[in-house]
Amino acid sequence: MRQQKIQLENKAWQWAILLFLSLIWGTSFILMKKGLESYSHTQVAAFRIFFSFVFMLPVTIKNIKAIRKDNVQSLIIVGIIGFAIPAFLFTKAQTRIDSSLAGMLNSLTPLFTLIVGLLAYRSSARWMNVAGLFLGLMGAVGLMWNGDLNMLKGINVFALLIVAATICYGINVNEIKFKLMQLTSLEITSLAFLFTGPVAGIYLLFTDFTPVSQTPDYVLNLFYIAILALFSSVIAVLIFNHLIKYTTTLFATSVTYIIPLFAIMWGIIDGESIRLMQLCWIAVILLGVYLVNK
Repeated sequence: MRQQKIQLENKAWQWAILLFLSLIWGTSFILMKKGLESYSHTQVAAFRIFFSFVFMLPVTIKNIKAIRKDNVQSLIIVGIIGFAIPAFLFTKAQTRIDSSLAGMLNSLTPLFTLIVGLLAYRSSARWMNVAGLFLGLMGAVGLMWNGDLNMLKGINVFALLIVAATICYGINVNEIKFKLMQLTSLEITSLAFLFTGPVAGIYLLFTDFTPVSQTPDYVLNLFYIAILALFSSVIAVLIFNHLIKYTTTLFATSVTYIIPLFAIMWGIIDGESIRLMQLCWIAVILLGVYLVNK
């Protein structure tokens, strides 16, 4: 029987990949939460970056010749602004806000992708794309406010950290789309980690792990961080960078609208109750994703 080859030019495959990425990244917030049970927010972020670098090292060595004078700046931007800074912002934020709320706030990414693209990269968008972005954003905000309102009191600063991370993601997506099209997704991903992984490793060498060893399950929680790095940082970023090349930046970042669906799914598995209004806001989000891609 002949196997069907994945063709990212095919719209059905694009949507399948989008859902797969949403599942991986929707799970990443829980994995960060598990890591934070034993490690500090800086340690979780640094381990995530360093593990990602180690996982990609054989590929990085193979692709290092692809670094040229005309792309090194963009690769540094992708590595630092697109990956390292958000990793630290998210773990810091999740020391004070719920992991599912972090996933919901992550839905701001497409809006900042559009804004950054229009302001800095001279990209274009139809009015229906813009309407879809705002509709999806409205659904994400509605979903966020439909939860425990007490959770939102006094955390504005920490919520802003995730907003800052989504701005970084917006810069990252546009940088790849408009400046690194000559490189493959594997080259982009592996080389971007080259500029962040060694620094994270050096930082970890000078980190005090005494408090960590006194917590239960610190080895298991380190394993969760490794899983976070392998799937959410390496595999997912690799697929995402590949998807950007075959679709619009708006379609690719629509993944952040679907992430809250999986955050809720994990909540159900964990015994949380889901309200009818939450399902209504999810419908609004999906309608926004549809309009973004019209």
